[in-house]
Amino acid sequence: MKKLLSVLLTLTLVFSLAAFGTAFAEGASYKVGICNFVDDASLNQIIANIRSQLDSISAEKGVIFEIQEDNCNTDANVMNQIIANFIADDVDLMVAIATPVAMGMQAATEDNQIPVVFAAVSDPVGAGIVESLEAPGANLTGTSDYLDTNAVMNLIFAADPDADLVGLLYNVSEDASTAAIAAAKAYLEEKGVKYVERTGTTVDEVMLAAEALVSDKVDAVFTPTDNTIMTAELAIYETFAEAGIPHYTGADSFALNGAFLGYGVDYANLGVETGNMVADILMNGKNPAEVPVMTFDNGTATVNTETCEAIGFDYDAISEAFAPFCTKVQPITTADSFDDLA
Repeated sequence: MKKLLSVLLTLTLVFSLAAFGTAFAEGASYKVGICNFVDDASLNQIIANIRSQLDSISAEKGVIFEIQEDNCNTDANVMNQIIANFIADDVDLMVAIATPVAMGMQAATEDNQIPVVFAAVSDPVGAGIVESLEAPGANLTGTSDYLDTNAVMNLIFAADPDADLVGLLYNVSEDASTAAIAAAKAYLEEKGVKYVERTGTTVDEVMLAAEALVSDKVDAVFTPTDNTIMTAELAIYETFAEAGIPHYTGADSFALNGAFLGYGVDYANLGVETGNMVADILMNGKNPAEVPVMTFDNGTATVNTETCEAIGFDYDAISEAFAPFCTKVQPITTADSFDDLA
């Protein structure tokens, strides 16, 4: 019996090493496929930092990361084709940027068990991508940009204690928005503050929704880490600014593109840590099922100083009002991308 157990344990170890590899050798080469969900400042920043971190690791450790990158631009059919192409090219690991891509890669790798590292998935447990943050349980793990919605709500009332109508602007089809919008409603209901929901699935629809919120005479607008609204921010920020309505959002990229405030994770750091996770799985044979999902501090409030002035707020005063609810308040000016600020 002991001999049988010994044989079984040996076989288990052999199969484990075959499935997840051993420690890397200098000169080793790994093929990585990255699929972005949509072209927006936050997600692009993540990919830039994944690439940069893998370049640094490559130079330090003498390994090669052969990266294939593509963008499905929210088209599910294109996304599935990109993933199929990665599989056909025998990539060693796939990187999913945002929840829809993570779900697509999850479905496509159930049989082949290609490791997947996701980034910017706001609620990986709620989306059914992992069993838990501590123990993902399958071939997927990654980094989450979970948003502390109550913290953003606190900022709204720190700036305007008398706000009595809040607009909720989001895409009903975005998994990243589901939990955050539910949390926002619960917060406002408990506080006895009314809210109005306006949604859109395209830039044109979002523009119409923004105009409707102005007509609704809301005191403030909240948007979570919603990629659809992020894509449309440059087209709507002036609508809110001209009406004197502050737009509170779930990422600094919104503020970069003109929103009054972005609150949330440092997406550059999220990209770096995603790159580290990719390298660890490939080079050190880590099993994604056992690699905890990484979450981050949500404590940075990024204020667009131009929009701040346009809606009649004083930046110094608003920073002081926000300070008790943030780890940091930082300024930014309007631009298309973070590269334009350099």
